Amino acid sequence: MSTRFIFADLEIHSRCSPSVASKSDIEAMISPSKAVKLIDPPINRLCHYCHCRHRVKVMREVISIHVGQCGVQIGNAVWELYCAEHAVSNEGSLFEQPHELEWVETFFNISEQGRYVPRCLFVDLEASVIDEVRVGPWRKLFHPDKLITGYEDASNNFARGYFTIGKVLLSPVLNEVRRTIEQCDSLQGILFFRSLGGGTGAGLTAALLDVLGDYRKYTKVEIPIYPSPSLSTALIEPYNCLLGEHFTMEDFNIGLLMDNEAMYDVCSRFLSSSYTTYTKINRLAAIVCSAVTASLRFKNVLTSDLNVMQTNLIPYPRIHFPLANFAPIQSTEKTAYEPSKVVEITRAVFERENQLIKIDPTYGKFMSCTLLYRGNVSPGQVYVALAEMKSCRGLEFVDWCPTGFKVSITSETPVTRCDSGIGQTSRNVVMLANNSAVGQAWQRIVHKYYMLYSKRAFVHWYVGEGMEEDEFNEALVNMTSLVRDYEEVARDSADTQLGAPNSTMPPERDKLTDRQRKP
Repeated sequence: MSTRFIFADLEIHSRCSPSVASKSDIEAMISPSKAVKLIDPPINRLCHYCHCRHRVKVMREVISIHVGQCGVQIGNAVWELYCAEHAVSNEGSLFEQPHELEWVETFFNISEQGRYVPRCLFVDLEASVIDEVRVGPWRKLFHPDKLITGYEDASNNFARGYFTIGKVLLSPVLNEVRRTIEQCDSLQGILFFRSLGGGTGAGLTAALLDVLGDYRKYTKVEIPIYPSPSLSTALIEPYNCLLGEHFTMEDFNIGLLMDNEAMYDVCSRFLSSSYTTYTKINRLAAIVCSAVTASLRFKNVLTSDLNVMQTNLIPYPRIHFPLANFAPIQSTEKTAYEPSKVVEITRAVFERENQLIKIDPTYGKFMSCTLLYRGNVSPGQVYVALAEMKSCRGLEFVDWCPTGFKVSITSETPVTRCDSGIGQTSRNVVMLANNSAVGQAWQRIVHKYYMLYSKRAFVHWYVGEGMEEDEFNEALVNMTSLVRDYEEVARDSADTQLGAPNSTMPPERDKLTDRQRKP
């Protein structure tokens, strides 16, 4: 990246000549009375030394906020992997020169001492999980002020995280968010990591988004762990999940759903492990997050930032929950024997065995599809692979959307950690697809919610924390409406619009955003 020294009306690129490589060299050339300022402007201007024009890459920073036990533990795995990919040690220094140093600043802030500090916050209502970070091997990587804890947990109660206990942390968290944003030159978005079934992940995140109204212009992406169909850590998960999503529906632009049961099955199926721990599940989630953000952190052929991702994935504001598939997933013992050609990993990423959430996409239709390739991949190979997939009858798109795929290619070779059990391959791909079958996941949780609420089971724990019972009804109506929205977009436009057999008009947007239905 070109460093520019600007003083008076003179601008010189430091890489143009060895004799003009430092600030002191330029100061020796000019009058001492003139101020010299080192900047890196995102413009294309003429160098007065070599008379050339150097384009400068604009850093679009991304902030990550990890909320609750689940968000913090996934955050540990994510940042350990980011550091391995960018050659950053556990003390924040570079242990080797990365190939694309200028892209590191997207997720890392460089201090005056040259330390690489993650642009992230770790937030939890009780201190035990974050204390593991404070005393762990990565304690010197994170800024101490970004590790924010309270004194008592939410007890798996959304109302405690939103109305009572969570309110105590809002002020310090908001101050740190503001400080982190002020350190960015051109912030493009915020990533939220949380669990929808927990009181802190659901309640505190909703309360935090209420006070972040000044930052609505930035893209907000949530990466939540969705309650599993048959595995549950708390009986009141349906309450927390629906209430948490109801209160944040209008705040998030994209929500990448994953559940522990699906990731557990993936680890058991592909990693040949006798037992699967939460650590391995978190490592798998970290690899997927790394693949999704690779186009933000490394140079790529077909650009895909958060705004581009949102534009290509989300046809309606409420329908913003794409499913995530990842391939290839291979154990370290089998990596040398398993094929990983572009056509093969593209075919594999559409298979149900590689899904990270328990739904059946064959019962739905695709509205949009984004493929994020990484590694030794060429556009020609992708074209051949997608031509094969388009000829497959198993992929059904809604008739008002063309069968097109948004593609991003990042040439940086994928990296995995040895303790993840996942083998390192020369290429991988993650698919983000907005499929109407995602409505199955919400329908399932709405049914469980209704079963509990019809008997008013456990409602007194929420009302006792200051929540009104009418909010249970509002959440049920809102999320039932979301399920029906997914059902409607899956219908043929000929049935939902004008009845014309050849019509390709999409359903009316206001029907999907403003309509309120009863369950």
